[in-house]
Amino acid sequence: MEYEDKAGRPSKPPSPKQNVRKNLDFEPLSTTALILEDRPANLPAKPAEEAQKHRQQYEEMVVQAKKRELKEAQRRRRQLEERCRLEESIGNAVLTWNNEILPNWETMWCSRKVRDLWWQGIPPSVRGKVWSLAIGNELNITHELFDICLARAKERWRSFSTGGSEAENEDAGFSAADREASLELIKLDISRTFPNLCIFQQGGPYHDMLHSILGAYTCYRPDVGYVQGMSFIAAVLILNLDTADAFIAFSNLLNKPCQMAFFRVDHGLMLTYFAAFEVFFEENLPKLFAHFKKNNLTPDIYLIDWIFTLYSKSLPLDLACRIWDVFCRDGEGFLFRTALGILKLFEDILTKMDFIHIAQFLTRLPDDLPAEEVFASIATIQMQSRNRKWAQVLTALQKDSRDTEKGSPSLRH
Repeated sequence: MEYEDKAGRPSKPPSPKQNVRKNLDFEPLSTTALILEDRPANLPAKPAEEAQKHRQQYEEMVVQAKKRELKEAQRRRRQLEERCRLEESIGNAVLTWNNEILPNWETMWCSRKVRDLWWQGIPPSVRGKVWSLAIGNELNITHELFDICLARAKERWRSFSTGGSEAENEDAGFSAADREASLELIKLDISRTFPNLCIFQQGGPYHDMLHSILGAYTCYRPDVGYVQGMSFIAAVLILNLDTADAFIAFSNLLNKPCQMAFFRVDHGLMLTYFAAFEVFFEENLPKLFAHFKKNNLTPDIYLIDWIFTLYSKSLPLDLACRIWDVFCRDGEGFLFRTALGILKLFEDILTKMDFIHIAQFLTRLPDDLPAEEVFASIATIQMQSRNRKWAQVLTALQKDSRDTEKGSPSLRH
């Protein structure tokens, strides 16, 4: 105060908090201090029983803290060990694929050992090569053909962007509908393809590659053109193959019967696929099948989106790639087996929902689906009905549909 008077500054009265601290002989530093410290001198001392009780509480706190610390350390160690095992497993698998399987593809790809390894997931470094071999190239598309189709697509885009006359476009074999498909729809869909990755959008490293494949395909198959959903399939292939090889795999993949039926919107054939799916749905999940029937929930409500994008839009990307692994090996039947596996995984939840909530759930599946749980559920699905496999059931339904112009009830009754 004397110093402040000399300095010409008024002194401040002590705060209530300072008064309190001045009256206390100690300031507790933690919960432990509150328990173990003796009471201030101006208060009566703790009774012996209370002091002992506090000591026991402190010791229990220490024990619990050590347990938590030990448990956390064990969890971290398990995570590290699991990561090391996974990395070692992937490394060994890469060696097996590169040194044993790929050099002897024709003789080994259908062996039991390779099928078991395939089910566990193809290592990313060899995935593109395996997919290309498994999909095949029945269309005999070459890199030169891709270059030709891409050049034609670029010429179309230039013609449309410079406002070429409708007659010129028609002479080139492209209608106004083609122009809309090749420009507006492709452009819009590319911006919505895996937006979280930010690599396919305008300015991203894979934007032009995706645009090239989709544009080239509309020139290669003008009878099919561009259909929503194709961008996701092309994008997954681009992540695993270079542009020309991705185009070859893309074109051959879309040429498969199931994909062609959906992308050409062949309603009759699509209904046949849905009918075949329901045969195995009722066989594997009778309770859920009855619940869906009761709520008038038809397969098209959730299957169309799954099939159109081969699950790449509906599932986490790493899980979708594992689905693709086995799909490339087993064919279209695995797409429907996967659908049943997903339904079985959530059967208990779905049986308690009504139409609206089921539709919402299945069209927006959880983002954190564990791959191992999904594949464990898929493994329990039997794609055999009355000694008939998927292809046999589908063929019988197609024949019956041609004969009677409606689905055959005989497969279920």
